[in-house]
Amino acid sequence: MTGLAVLAGMVVPLAAATPAAAQTRTLAYVTDNAADTVSVIDTATNTVTATIDVGSGPEGVAVTPDGTRAYVANSNGTTVSVISTATNTVTATIDVGRGPRGVAITPDGTRAYVTNSIGGSVSVINTSTNTVAATVDVGEAPRGVAVGFSVYVANAGSNTVSVIDTATNTVTATVNVGTFPQGVAVNPDSAYVTNTNDATVSVIDTAGNSVDATINVGGSPLGVAAALVGGANVYVTNATSPGTVSVINSATNTVTATIPVGSLPQGVAVTPDTSRVYVTNVGSDTVSVIDTATNTVTSTVNVGDAPVGVAIATIPVLEQPRIATTLTLKAEEKEGKGKDRPGVLAGGDRILKARLTAGGEPVEGERIAFTTDSTSLCTDTTDSRGHAFCEVPRRYDDEACYTATFAGDDTHGPSTATVCTQHHHGEPHDEGDQPDDSSIHALTQAPTTSTGLPTTRHSH
Repeated sequence: MTGLAVLAGMVVPLAAATPAAAQTRTLAYVTDNAADTVSVIDTATNTVTATIDVGSGPEGVAVTPDGTRAYVANSNGTTVSVISTATNTVTATIDVGRGPRGVAITPDGTRAYVTNSIGGSVSVINTSTNTVAATVDVGEAPRGVAVGFSVYVANAGSNTVSVIDTATNTVTATVNVGTFPQGVAVNPDSAYVTNTNDATVSVIDTAGNSVDATINVGGSPLGVAAALVGGANVYVTNATSPGTVSVINSATNTVTATIPVGSLPQGVAVTPDTSRVYVTNVGSDTVSVIDTATNTVTSTVNVGDAPVGVAIATIPVLEQPRIATTLTLKAEEKEGKGKDRPGVLAGGDRILKARLTAGGEPVEGERIAFTTDSTSLCTDTTDSRGHAFCEVPRRYDDEACYTATFAGDDTHGPSTATVCTQHHHGEPHDEGDQPDDSSIHALTQAPTTSTGLPTTRHSH
């Protein structure tokens, strides 16, 4: 148990619904305690997409409700690292008390509460200025912290939970729980506290701030998280069961399932849609992903050394400016086919030739779609000169308008161009006369840039 206590700074993020945004990603931020880093997991692919250097011994982590920043408690010092989720870089370092372990953020995102395990206090950070606005004395060796209508702090050294009023930042109640409490999570009616040395969870009635149930779980329970949307389950990591997660039905306060995970599981968090639970395994340097519908591990993600904390949030994706493109389009008789792509086109009347450029330079490897009167003709990929081609079947009239469209990609903006063609009708042709290239003329040619505005317009 002495060895476990070294890694006992609990991360108790609150799983809550996040409104859907136009472009978002759901990411898990994992503190790698022995590597002094944070691993970022994309929950869509369960792969690590970034590794961020932070302070010494990171443990607790929480993400602001708007998903723009992650706050990391560095337990081996006196600091909290602030990560910009847009760039995955540390943008601020805040001095707090000694041995910061847990961190939780208010629902409005204005304050972060950090437990200082050596100082026996909680630092209140103003997230607008990233400065400490208040320091609240609590019990001995505070570890886990969670925010509901009040702030709940698990004091491992005094076997109590301190209740802090967020309006005044004062302790309004102290609740006796089990031995060596570490993790805490809240739902609207209850606070769940893991008692590591008792193998139990204390359930605190948040209305009266008294324990109204004690639940037996696995050995050495550490982390706890509550699923607040679409379900009523509470998930508890048991470090020495070995390696399990207990699933508690909060309506009955009974354990309904026990799920094997990795070695020495500690941190736990639920995705915003409550479909999955992410568990950090300190002993195996992995994160287990649990499907809440089946209560089985569906994926295991390798992360940094000794992963302790985990927080999951919906992160806004800021659309980066894309390079403007210009698309031009010409219609030619088939006799001209060999000039640009010899031997490729055959069996048609007319060849449409589009050219895609950006800043005057050709753009290679992009798909161009050709249409007429909203009817799809074909698609082609631009070559090294930015050219794409489409052969128009004979069934289309000599008089027609054709459009080429580039939909854009992550780097380049969209663009489109239209050309209309017709025969001369000024003088009749003698029987047997064959039209030459000059008998087809572009009435309008309107290439556009990614802004959607015509760049040129020609009449012949």
